[in-house]
This record gives sequence, structure tokens and C-alpha cells, in this order.
Amino acid sequence: MAEINVVPYVDVTFVLLVIFMATAPLLTQGVQVDLPNAPSEPIADNQDDPLVISMRADGAIFVNLGIQNADDEGTRVTIYSLADQAEKILSSRPDVPVYVKADKTLEYGQVITIMTVLQKAGAESVGLITDPPELIEG
Repeated sequence: MAEINVVPYVDVTFVLLVIFMATAPLLTQGVQVDLPNAPSEPIADNQDDPLVISMRADGAIFVNLGIQNADDEGTRVTIYSLADQAEKILSSRPDVPVYVKADKTLEYGQVITIMTVLQKAGAESVGLITDPPELIEG
């Protein structure tokens, strides 16, 4: 009577488990942005992939297309290449939602500059991404 030796399969499964455990934290990097707190509605998961512009505290600008890629850092751009890329994306998909995710320590003028560039590129409206306010227990 033939028997199947499952020990090698358990070994392979264990190695794969270790590999996934080691690489999982590396996949959730993204742009580190300290968002301001404000009450707002969450972004719907069923939305078409929105155009998300992230701005770090040091003023670096990143372009990312899609909620599923929200943890991705995206492509670093300058203000000039942002205008070109946004215009290309918005001309091919004029109904794509546009959001700005800016660090709360940035000056107001820097955020307005990005929003102006996006509107000149063809964005009908630009939304701001915030963190929900922390509940104060009293």
C-alpha cells in the first residue's frame, strides 16, 4: 500500500509562510503624511480609481492613481510635471475623482497651488483627504 509523505509539503508551506510574513510589512509603505483631523465622509470603495496627489511635510509631491494603490508611494513629480500628468489623465478620463492628501504642517498656499494646477489641468472639483477627528471622552 502506497503512502504519501507530507513532510516536504509542510516544510515548503512553512518556508512560504515565513517569506510572506517578512515581506508583508514592506508592501504597506506609502507616503507618510500627517493628515489634519476633520469630520468627513469616507471615500467609497466602489469609486473608479481616483487621482490622488500626496504632499509630504517637506513639500515633495506624489501622484497615485487608485484607491487599491493607496498604500503605494506613487510617482514623485514636480509642480510642472504634475500639470502635464494630470492633464493627460483628466483628458483620457474626465470623470475621474481628484483628491489631495496634504500634510497638515504645510502652508495653505502650497496646497492651493496644487489645487489650482489640478483645476487648470481639467479637474472639475478637487477633494481634500483628512483623518477623522479623535473622540474626546469626557
